[in-house]
Amino acid sequence: MTLRQTFLTAALAGTLALGCAAAGAVTLRVANQGDANSMDPHSFNESLQLSFTGNVYEPLVGRDRKLALTPALATGWKQTSPTVWRFELRRGVVFHGGEKFGADDVVFTFQRAAGDGSDMKGYTSAIKEVRKVDEHTVDIETTAPFPILPDVISLVYIMNKSWCEANKAEKPVDRRKGIENAASFRANGTGPFRLKERQPTTRTVLVRNFNYWGKVEGNVDEVVFTPIGNDATRVAALMSGEIDVMEPVPLQDVERLKANGLKVLQGPELRTIFLGMDQKRDELLFSSVKGKNPFKDVRVRRAFYQAIDIEAIKTRVMRGAASPTALMVAPGIKGFVPELNKRPPLDPEGAKKLLAEAGYPNGFEVTLSCPNDRYVNDGEICQAVAANLARIGVKINLQAESKATYFPKILSRNTSFYMLGWTPGTYDSHNALSNLIATPTDKGQGLFNLGSYSNPKIDELTLKIQSETDEARRGAMIAEAFKLHSDDFGHIPLHQQALAWATKKNVELVQLPDNFMPFRWITLK
Repeated sequence: MTLRQTFLTAALAGTLALGCAAAGAVTLRVANQGDANSMDPHSFNESLQLSFTGNVYEPLVGRDRKLALTPALATGWKQTSPTVWRFELRRGVVFHGGEKFGADDVVFTFQRAAGDGSDMKGYTSAIKEVRKVDEHTVDIETTAPFPILPDVISLVYIMNKSWCEANKAEKPVDRRKGIENAASFRANGTGPFRLKERQPTTRTVLVRNFNYWGKVEGNVDEVVFTPIGNDATRVAALMSGEIDVMEPVPLQDVERLKANGLKVLQGPELRTIFLGMDQKRDELLFSSVKGKNPFKDVRVRRAFYQAIDIEAIKTRVMRGAASPTALMVAPGIKGFVPELNKRPPLDPEGAKKLLAEAGYPNGFEVTLSCPNDRYVNDGEICQAVAANLARIGVKINLQAESKATYFPKILSRNTSFYMLGWTPGTYDSHNALSNLIATPTDKGQGLFNLGSYSNPKIDELTLKIQSETDEARRGAMIAEAFKLHSDDFGHIPLHQQALAWATKKNVELVQLPDNFMPFRWITLK
């Protein structure tokens, strides 16, 4: 029996007696174009993964239906000094395995989230120490004043120390290195749902945790989550009644679904889709240029930017369901600067001149890494980008693949030119600056700056923004940092995509602009 089979069998055996499959139980069937890559809540900082595991695990500080902070495993928090936050832990909470929740679990979790293999280091990089005061109180000390700490840790899900130790899961699953452990296939959280069955890329089943400390406002007893990568198959499954909820909806099928009596929920999303370039290596891994790196030249980066016809992508690829942007954050994110949200005009001829000035009068070849099952029409966007760049003499070798293989590759920086989407988990611009734009460090800063763009002035501003409490000064520093990044053409922002979910008529749910789907708020009538 394989390691995976062993864990799956154990998970099934441990949950068959839960009684959630009793007659009259309400089952919700959900389909997405991709799967949650792991059940380990610290292994992958991606919205789908965090949304799904957030039904099983919980943070100290959560979010309500308006994305405002709300007590979760902490009932209250306050600053006891400029660099220390004290959290009062909720009493009487038990993990799904029956273990009591307490301060040791919190201390352990933050050490784990900051450790080797964790994809959540960006949320812990400012933390100096997490200390147990007593069984129901912890102090979190930061390296400098950090007024948005409660916002930052709202995606750090708490794990049980003794369970992780007993299952040899003290360290997170490392998707970059292909390392897995018990937390890949099993789960032991405190959330409103518990894991019953895990078959990666096939189906995952959650059932209600009837010992949950909080209120479940919906009526769902069981969730069957199925990844269906093919758009037509996913739409057919909803129209035939095989599933109850699907996302995303292929944009070309919105009106057809509505005409067939199904509900389509559309709204703005806080995610920004952008392109990044390797600006660190002296020679690109995947390019015809040898002995140097063209992306180190701002003229090349600007040429790529000016060659992309973002309005054509909006109208033809996204069917109008996108908002072109010049910034790495969306409207609705704290610190968004409207006056900086102006893209340079489309100018293929000017782009050719820039390439010639940079020493590439005939262009060059480079590979574009792209997912084809993560963002709305991601593969089609990359095809459009490739066609745009061909007009200025750049031959794009498009490598589009499933996110299951795509993310481990690009997170290992095994790429020269890539697509990524980002929703700041704190709903604050500092998150994008720290994770996407600041120079990478071993503490977690720049963890998703996969092309290693670097500007020391932005690094300096990012640290100041982290500690600044005066809102006007903070806003001015954010604007300055974004202006520097734009002038450098450090990345190529494309657009904010629109959310599109579809459900059967008997489903009532909450669509959040961060694209999270809390199952405890869903009702089947």
